[in-house]
Formats: sequence, C-alpha cells, structure tokens
Amino acid sequence: MSDAVAPTLQTALGQVRVLQNAEGRAAIEYECGPHMCHSGGVAQGGFVCGWIDAAMAHASIGLMPEMTPMSLELKVSYFAPARPGRVIAEGWIERRGRATCFAEGRLLDPAGNVLAKASSTIRLIPRDTVEAQAKRALTDK
Repeated sequence: MSDAVAPTLQTALGQVRVLQNAEGRAAIEYECGPHMCHSGGVAQGGFVCGWIDAAMAHASIGLMPEMTPMSLELKVSYFAPARPGRVIAEGWIERRGRATCFAEGRLLDPAGNVLAKASSTIRLIPRDTVEAQAKRALTDK
C-alpha cells in the first residue's frame, strides 16, 4: 500500500496560481505538463476544456460565493494546440440570472495567442444544499 496522497482537482489540472477572481471575472495560470499531452506534444483536449471550465466556474463564484456552479452545457472550440508550458485560462460571466448564468472563457498561451474559446450554461445551486447532498451520498455508501 502506498502513502501517496490523491491529487486535488487543482493539482491534477496543473494549477499554478489564480491571477484574478472577482466581480464575475477570473484568470488562472496552469502548467501544461508532458504527461497531459498526446502525440506531438499537444495537450489533450480534456485538459484544455477543464482549464477554461474552471476559470468560468471561478468567475461565477466570484459573483455569488454562496452558490455552487454546475455545468449544464459546455462548448469548446479549439483554434491552436496547447503545448507543454504555461497557459492562462480566463473566464467571465456574460449574463446572470437567479439560478442560471451564461459564461464565456478562453485559453491563452504566454504570448497572448488564443488557443481555445468556450461558452457554458451554468446552474447555480446554494452551496449548503450541494454540501448536504454530498455528505448524504458519502454516508449512504
């Protein structure tokens, strides 16, 4: 049996630091490692999607910290490959309602080139409701 600690979502995605997280906007710096790439040193699309999705979620939390964002729909368009090294995911809220918001985001390389763009429809659920459901799910096992 190993003493290894399971990675958190942030470490699994290669998060380096949060650059901005306020008033419906977020920017997060990630380190794309070779282990995140497939042939030719290109980051697997799931990581690109995850990086932008996390930035959009942070943007919604920045507006409403008492709510938990749950993706209802997520669309990503890939323009250029992300390669090993630093990338920046940006997310912002385009429109917000009481229970739903619409977010957009993009992934940039260090030179500011847009590698991918995304849009998301996010359901906002009270954080205490989500945490109570998670506790019940763990105790029911």
